[in-house]
Amino acid sequence: MASMRDIKRRKSSIQSTQQITKAMKLVSTVKLQKARGRAEQTNPYFNYMYKTVSSMLARSGNINHPYLTAGDSDKKAVVAITSNRGLAGGYNSNIVKLITEGDFKKEDLDIYAVGGKGAEALARRGYNIVADASEIMENPTYPDAVALCDKVLEAFAKGEVGEIYLAYTHFKNTVSQEAKLIKLLPIEIDPEDTAEDSNILMNYEPNEEEALNQIIPKYITSLFYGALVEAVASENGARMQAMDSATSNAEDMISDLSLKYNRARQGSITQELTEIIAGANAIS
Repeated sequence: MASMRDIKRRKSSIQSTQQITKAMKLVSTVKLQKARGRAEQTNPYFNYMYKTVSSMLARSGNINHPYLTAGDSDKKAVVAITSNRGLAGGYNSNIVKLITEGDFKKEDLDIYAVGGKGAEALARRGYNIVADASEIMENPTYPDAVALCDKVLEAFAKGEVGEIYLAYTHFKNTVSQEAKLIKLLPIEIDPEDTAEDSNILMNYEPNEEEALNQIIPKYITSLFYGALVEAVASENGARMQAMDSATSNAEDMISDLSLKYNRARQGSITQELTEIIAGANAIS
């Protein structure tokens, strides 16, 4: 059985850890309120952007455009959005699992990492990290999304990659986040999403190639920015939950150690009384 000193030392250590987890929970809660409001404000725009572009392409008939057909390269670009900090439960590992446990071959992937934790985890597993834009996660802005989009589309246009994917965490609510992997290019049209008025053809001015050259990059940039905003909210939500669980676990451990300390103290007192009584009986 551990001594009273050891129990007291361990209890003090856990109490110090509990103070840290409480502070981190409070910080994450404050950040989450701001990030959640930002995500809720931007989500409708990006949802309508996705539906509008999908509907437009569904009504365009057969268009031969590079953004609508797979490239010759077998390489696939994956933009993986994680965080720069840990202690967020399974937030980062869920994104890594989407990539490592999916249907992709490691040698076919070029990773565009946004977030240090994801970049480190994928690099350890032998994945090719072609770009690291982890600084974006500190305060993602629309120009950041534009720069990221330009870099990935350049690789697609040069034929370095034939497909582009986005791995991020969708923010449902404070306690629920979902890791998602979506295909960005070539654009795939879901018949269920574009069933209404699909017989009405879309007209382009001056022509479909010039129009799509303007529309598709903005569409991809919008999805990137929406994913970045949702990822920040998801990160803080996941960290708040993780720190709340850690604080509760620390409270349980402190209660258990307090009980053990009291038992050890009572045992020590009982032993001292027994020794005193035995000594007194021996003298008499």
